[in-house]
Amino acid sequence: MSIKAPVAIVTGASRGAGRGIAIALGSHGCTVYVTARSEKAGDHPLPGTIYETAQAVTAAGGEGIAVRCDAGDDAQVLDLIERVEREQGGIDILVNNAAAIYDELNAPGNFWEKPLKLVDLMDVGLRSGYVATWRAAPKMVEHRRGLVVFTSASGAVHYVFGPAYGAHKAGMDKFAADMAVDLKDFGVAAISIWMGALLTDRLKAIIEAEPDKYAYLQDQIETPEFTGHVIWALYNDPKLMERSGQTLIGAELAREYGITDEGGRQPPSYRETHKVAPHTQYPNIIR
Repeated sequence: MSIKAPVAIVTGASRGAGRGIAIALGSHGCTVYVTARSEKAGDHPLPGTIYETAQAVTAAGGEGIAVRCDAGDDAQVLDLIERVEREQGGIDILVNNAAAIYDELNAPGNFWEKPLKLVDLMDVGLRSGYVATWRAAPKMVEHRRGLVVFTSASGAVHYVFGPAYGAHKAGMDKFAADMAVDLKDFGVAAISIWMGALLTDRLKAIIEAEPDKYAYLQDQIETPEFTGHVIWALYNDPKLMERSGQTLIGAELAREYGITDEGGRQPPSYRETHKVAPHTQYPNIIR
């Protein structure tokens, strides 16, 4: 009798972190629903489509299933979760990674001098992650097993690119902390992971445009797949529920689990490079 492959959803997976996470989970045999808006070349200034990522997931050893989903549309997000539950019977790993990232985010200037659209991170980022988890939680709770991941970064605790980006990252950490309180008794974990600087097409372009400013990142970079391997190790950790609610630094988890990045590299932690660490949630609970 065959054992059913774990089912994962990775949002924002046509490129960047989402693509890497999806491929890594595929390499561990997962069935991965690859979601984003990009279906063909030209849908986004950067290369990458959901179909290309799904093919890469399958090539890595899993099963990639491409689903176009606008994370800014609640109805489409809800339909996505319903489809996966209908086709697979449930969701084992939900990776909330979709985010409205615009080129102007890292442009010079104060927040009022940049386009108002940067605040879209509150919708495609925070709201989309909440909606997806809200819809996926009941079935996960029913199955008494599951992992919800929010992809975050150190901008949650210090200034990076302005208040919209910071609020998004801090919100991801807070979602994991508070959702874990409600999920605690049902075997479902919610965790936020701080990813390092990722070797994505976007970051490559940024470094090439301003090498003097960003060349230092070359020694800190993580591949987009790195976090996916960390998520897989977390999902299989017998002590997963003890970590639920925490914001964890991916590089530190990798060391603990014996995971190295491409070429045997061990990416540094934000504690080393930025002298920062995630905030600790107080144990007070008011209902």
